[in-house]
Amino acid sequence: MKVKKIPQRMCTGCAEMKPKKDLIRVVKNKEGEVSIDLTGKKPGRGAYICKSVSCLQKAFKSKKLERNLETTISEEIYSKLKEEIENEG
Repeated sequence: MKVKKIPQRMCTGCAEMKPKKDLIRVVKNKEGEVSIDLTGKKPGRGAYICKSVSCLQKAFKSKKLERNLETTISEEIYSKLKEEIENEG
């Protein structure tokens, strides 16, 4: 029997490779709008972040999330991400 491959993605905060399902996707669409993609299926450029507040803070301080998405990210998106992470844990 064939072993199913689990897709791996790199966390923007800690730079560790983790299973895609364990990460939260932040996506920038063609119009340049940034949103949180919990399904992982929205079209656009995506960046992944662990479901931990420390990784979010690292990504925020170093502006890695902004660099990966090639745009500026509003405080509103960061606060929504933080809420989502706190609800998960």
